[in-house]
Amino acid sequence: MNSGVTLKNAPSRALAWALPYWTRGAPGRETPAELFRVLYTGWAVAFALKVLGSSWDVSWHFKWLRDDLAPPHLINSVGTAIVVALTIVHGYTGYGVDKTALRLIQWGTGIFLVAVPLDLINHRINGLDITSWSPSHVLLYVGTAFMIAGVVRGWFVGAPPGARRNVVLGLFFLYFFENMFFPNQHQEYGVLGIAAWDRGTPYAEPILIQFAAEQLGRPVDRGMAVAFSLPMPDWLYPVYSVAACALVLVVARKMVGLRWTATLVAAGFVAYRCAIWPLLYVADFPPSAVPFFLVAAGFAVDVAFLAPRVPAVVRALGGAVLVTLAAYGALLAQSQLLAAPPLPLSSAPVAAALLAVFWLGAAWAVRRFGLEPRDQPMEARVSVTATP
Repeated sequence: MNSGVTLKNAPSRALAWALPYWTRGAPGRETPAELFRVLYTGWAVAFALKVLGSSWDVSWHFKWLRDDLAPPHLINSVGTAIVVALTIVHGYTGYGVDKTALRLIQWGTGIFLVAVPLDLINHRINGLDITSWSPSHVLLYVGTAFMIAGVVRGWFVGAPPGARRNVVLGLFFLYFFENMFFPNQHQEYGVLGIAAWDRGTPYAEPILIQFAAEQLGRPVDRGMAVAFSLPMPDWLYPVYSVAACALVLVVARKMVGLRWTATLVAAGFVAYRCAIWPLLYVADFPPSAVPFFLVAAGFAVDVAFLAPRVPAVVRALGGAVLVTLAAYGALLAQSQLLAAPPLPLSSAPVAAALLAVFWLGAAWAVRRFGLEPRDQPMEARVSVTATP
């Protein structure tokens, strides 16, 4: 009986706690430590819902026709609602963020909210999106990337130094990495989808197969299955994994500043993919090829930072080569031992060159905007223990 009363009164108690903070303020405002924790716990929950929804979403679209109210979309919608609420709170009160973090969060949320109706319109006009790389989808990833970048910045300048700060910063980089890698999952589901087709037991329901064939203007045959499952050029998967996704690991290593940060972020993502694999399979949803090779890429990033005093250009060039060799080598081994999307080895020099350029740019940006561990003050800049 008492527990029921407690639950019934919980909303009113939460409102009573929150209302004193609802005052207008500029970004960079001193933020009570308890409020700071609540705000960034909200971000962690919102991004967790986004990850869960998106993981199910790709698998869903390899089985069923698209539906705006599909369960994965509803999970993402809850996360989006939390994001919008947090953006409003930060923007109105100025709590928990500096000006740069707030602008990144606002731009990201704005881009995302514009992309949602554009994506719905795109589906109404064109039916299925045969690829994760459509313009409306890319806008969703870009918006989410800006959001997470703002949250990373806000946590970096506001969280007090210590183990918790590093762990949560690593968690936000894990979310960033998942968002960056997300479009590559199309090829990972696609390669197993083709294998299922060849076995005579396609994962897709007949209504989806027929719809895809009509949209592609092809008969229902293996060519149609390949066009649906692997619509992008083969070089895109490995080049994007190295040039874009490994770059997130580089920035994570530089900002967290601890050995094996990149390895742990990559391993955390792979562990998550391993955890959801049996859940999707048992629920009769299509599984994907798990990108185990990313752990090797993360390890190579960390190895590139082991030498303490190396010129930035040398570290970027040597690190890009090391990461490319590790990623391509591990991906080749995975394709032989397990399953992986096609791997054209001739694309490796392009991946290495792009990563080297991006690595140099990221190193400059981290220094320019004071985002290295030594730039973090002994006392957090936006959180204090006072209460309103």
